[in-house]
Amino acid sequence: MIIKQISVFVENKLGRLAQITDIIGKAGIDIRALSIADTSDFGILRVIVDRPDDAIKALKEAGMTVSLTDVIAVGIPDQPGAFSKAVQVMSDAEISIEYMYAFISRTDREAFVILRTEDIDGSVRVLEEKGIKLLHAEDVYHM
Repeated sequence: MIIKQISVFVENKLGRLAQITDIIGKAGIDIRALSIADTSDFGILRVIVDRPDDAIKALKEAGMTVSLTDVIAVGIPDQPGAFSKAVQVMSDAEISIEYMYAFISRTDREAFVILRTEDIDGSVRVLEEKGIKLLHAEDVYHM
């Protein structure tokens, strides 16, 4: 249920994102989802890939500042109100969501939301109890 997300510290310089994604691509690693949050000087690239350990190795060998973070992936039906139901479960359990980003599956009529919460194990428990679909790491890595 826990997905490994790579976080990369990114200087806000022309071509930096291209450089990072080139390193990942040349290592033969597929990107499944990504998000970038930035300020004027730097950003944090958050990325889910099919082989996180290999991506960490390739990025570190290239001198990048990287870390692995536990996140969860939730499957949301592609219909009005479905996302609201999932986040209401978290709110009712008083679990704060630190950040999230979403992507659409190529094969399913679902959206997938990557969540980082203050309590990963508690989040998994309450979402399962309420029947919210959670994806396994292998499901996400091999989409």
